[in-house]
Amino acid sequence: MSKARWIALCLIVMLTCVPLLAQSSADNDLLARIRKEEKDNSQIMKTMHKLADLYGPRLTGSPNHKRAAEWARQQMTEWGLKNAHLEPWDFKHPGWLNERLTAHIISPVKDSLVAEALAWTPGTHGPVRGKAYQLVLPGRPSQDVLTAFFDKEKAKVRGKIILAGKPTIVPVNLNPPAKRQNDEQAQQRYGPNARPFAFPTPSPTPTPAPGTPKPLTNRQVDEQLDKFLKENGAMIRINDAGREHGQIRAFNNRTFDLTRTVPTVVMRNEDYGRISRILGDGTDVTLELNIVNRVYPEGKTSYNTVAEIPGTDLADEVIMLGGHLDSWHAATGATDNAIGCAIMMEAARILQTLGVKPRRTIRVALWSGEEQGLLGSQAYVKEHFGSFENPKPGYEKFGGYFNIDSGTGRVRGAGIFGPPEAASLMRKILEPFKDDGVVGAVASRSRNLGGSDHTSFNQAGLPGIGMGQDPIEYNSHTWHTNLDTYERILEDDVRKNAVTVAWCIYQLAMRDDLLPRFAKNAMPPPPPVTPEEPAPATPRKSPAKPQPGNQRRRAPGQ
Repeated sequence: MSKARWIALCLIVMLTCVPLLAQSSADNDLLARIRKEEKDNSQIMKTMHKLADLYGPRLTGSPNHKRAAEWARQQMTEWGLKNAHLEPWDFKHPGWLNERLTAHIISPVKDSLVAEALAWTPGTHGPVRGKAYQLVLPGRPSQDVLTAFFDKEKAKVRGKIILAGKPTIVPVNLNPPAKRQNDEQAQQRYGPNARPFAFPTPSPTPTPAPGTPKPLTNRQVDEQLDKFLKENGAMIRINDAGREHGQIRAFNNRTFDLTRTVPTVVMRNEDYGRISRILGDGTDVTLELNIVNRVYPEGKTSYNTVAEIPGTDLADEVIMLGGHLDSWHAATGATDNAIGCAIMMEAARILQTLGVKPRRTIRVALWSGEEQGLLGSQAYVKEHFGSFENPKPGYEKFGGYFNIDSGTGRVRGAGIFGPPEAASLMRKILEPFKDDGVVGAVASRSRNLGGSDHTSFNQAGLPGIGMGQDPIEYNSHTWHTNLDTYERILEDDVRKNAVTVAWCIYQLAMRDDLLPRFAKNAMPPPPPVTPEEPAPATPRKSPAKPQPGNQRRRAPGQ
């Protein structure tokens, strides 16, 4: 090859590479600017303080949730995001709020007790004092057995404060779970050769002998117990929290109808067990409780909070990020999920502050009704996008939804609904964060609801992206408990998460093409349609959230 031809070929190669080098340089510069903005001007803990300390708890339909939503809308507007608004959807149930709860043992000793009200149950209309009575139901009863039991007990519950069941024996945990995943575990979940997550096999239900009456379900027993106590003049129902170290998970009356139950609380296992043991001595126990609950009819309309950074040449295409703003009511909902909302708001704030001009519109959504069954995000997806089977105009122009809802731990990977090519792309986008422990991304084919709000998008056949995190104390201590407060947040982790999310959404907003999706002939089928049922008393999401984008729904009452 002549020297002239060699020089010409080198020039061609160099000119071809210049755009790639320039793009890489520009990306590196932007990532450095994102990191610097978060380092120097972070607002994430201020946002966390507002959502948890000032507006928590944020039960769906409650005035606390509405005020939190309004504050978030105003804050995002002040940061410069556009079209910030509250988008209503039909919750169907009134709002509910516990304003006050005190519980004391009056005799044979005097002491305070720790309890939380069950949501959507009535208050006591002032302090109520009465003798405790422990009602131990038969195990797995048939209808005839339960009816006979109630007939025998109905004269004993009138005017009593009822302990519903034996206390749970909570063994000392000598091998508590690790608070962080090690690198090998993260690779197994999110690496290029990730192992499919296997859910624990539930214990099989014993098969009754032929001719034996069919046992009632736990839900059927619980509903009949509420009816029995109401009709026979019981004063209060107390449930055992059944957890260690004073943890209480208080969910809701399954019917949302306050007229169908007596005032009900969940008491910490340590107090419940103490009362039970004293009763077991044959000694009377007198308790006093004062429960002030309030109902808000206007809560039947709930709200998702939405704001956006408008796009430019591809503004009709949308990249979304969000988390659920609603919480349970036993604490301030810090790790579940004020911090997810704060991370997503912070990611949008960073990009807005830096003045980026995304090609696609970047939209933040803070959902309500997640804890009652992903209701707010399902309503939004149905209204704006439809589904693969019944698409709306925006369906084909949707570019992905990022979700955070696993507590305060740092992001270790992502699960994405789509073909392997989608996971490969996300893995490439996440590469700059290897030093922060981010491993990669895995693909999911599951259209089942469960886990968190990204699965509302998955069910519709859209790319929902669930960010997987270190568990920290989420699964063991804070998930839905009375310990879920501001103090449980790890600032360094969540600030890194905001940087990671800001980078990811910007990359998807700037690509020439949308995320790869399943071809029309390869789209997984939707889950089978099941008969509509009332929202469960416990949430339909897995506490571990082990495989973002591929969780199953919890069974009612599980």
